[in-house]
Amino acid sequence: MASRRTATATVTAALVLSGLAASPALAHGSMTDPVSRVAACYAEGPEAPKSAACKAAVAASGTQAFYDWNAVNIANAAGRHRQLIPDGELCSAGNDKYRGLDLARADWPASPMAAGSHTFRYKGTAPHKGSFALYVTKDGYDPSKPLKWSDLEERPFATVTDPGMRNGDYVFQGTVPKKSGRHLIYSVWQRSDSPEAFYTCSDVVFGKDSGGGTGTVPATTAPAPTASAPTEEQIQDGADKSTVQHGGHGESGENGENGATATTAPAPTAPAAGTQAADVPAPAAGSDSGTRLAETGGDATTPYLAVGGAAVLALGAAVLFGTGRRRRARG
Repeated sequence: MASRRTATATVTAALVLSGLAASPALAHGSMTDPVSRVAACYAEGPEAPKSAACKAAVAASGTQAFYDWNAVNIANAAGRHRQLIPDGELCSAGNDKYRGLDLARADWPASPMAAGSHTFRYKGTAPHKGSFALYVTKDGYDPSKPLKWSDLEERPFATVTDPGMRNGDYVFQGTVPKKSGRHLIYSVWQRSDSPEAFYTCSDVVFGKDSGGGTGTVPATTAPAPTASAPTEEQIQDGADKSTVQHGGHGESGENGENGATATTAPAPTAPAAGTQAADVPAPAAGSDSGTRLAETGGDATTPYLAVGGAAVLALGAAVLFGTGRRRRARG
């Protein structure tokens, strides 16, 4: 009887290990061309930002939000972006940790932008399969007011599924519509191997006028500084101060002692009147689009499954070996 209990416990442990091993890793990243607000402020330095906007953002959010620049996410978004993120909180994705990104002001560091074809870059620090959708603000956008869903054009001007990677960046082409002055490009990265999604706000300026959009912001507004993306050296230098974890997807909310990595969304509410649910569709978790990511291949479960499979085989072999020894001893 004791031997049966031992075997059962061993098999149970093996199954538990295999279940844990199958958990995919968290994806992480942020837009770097055009530079997102969080990436621009991280590049300036969380401890001593240079621009007035980043100083205000750090004062509102603290430095940790910017060391964790690649984790503005909702763990269980599943394509319900407009339902889960309130107006005025698009840049933080409704995550209080990043509330400084939602500050309504016309002097955020901005990237120059022109209508027509543009090569977009999104730093993927934990790459996964998924779809990107990019929206731009409507004519008349006023950056001195909180950003609402209704401020964005109804449909994304660029969408792409499983773009290739170059030197750690997702790289894809998009055709930017004709705009003038200051605008904002909003990106949604919806994973297809998980309900998790990531969000960015990138301030951009069309033409020479960096003072204020399409006439809604006074022309006397001081020109904003040009945004810069963090260098690889800056990313490496700040890695030991980051609380972002790249494994164990499935945790809810705060991640133990080290702060947030995956933000779990509240229960969905009905979309605001007049909004369009033009969100990125989210395939069921574990589904595969059939396109293999360039330079990454497979998905996050591969290494974990390999380890889990090895653990199961080893424990199974131990059970069989132990059973065989007991039978020989009885004989």
